[in-house]
Amino acid sequence: MAAVKFEQAMARLEAIVGQLEHGDLSLDESLKIFEEGIRLSKNCLKVLEEAERKVEVLVQDTNGKKQLRAFSLDEDADEASLEP
Repeated sequence: MAAVKFEQAMARLEAIVGQLEHGDLSLDESLKIFEEGIRLSKNCLKVLEEAERKVEVLVQDTNGKKQLRAFSLDEDADEASLEP
């Protein structure tokens, strides 16, 4: 599968979900597009994981010193916010 842009993959995933929810496809057609959806979702997850590794958040420690550190979704919102 050629590299698909994240936004294109998400749009195609939405279309696949709509087709599967509608229920007009044969079992074979449903399985085929379901497999496509799985491939697209894995691609999107890979892109998101890579983006997360690249994101850095500027934080201020208790001494007022600013430092860069890797962004983590596990942190509290207060810790990840930019202090004035």
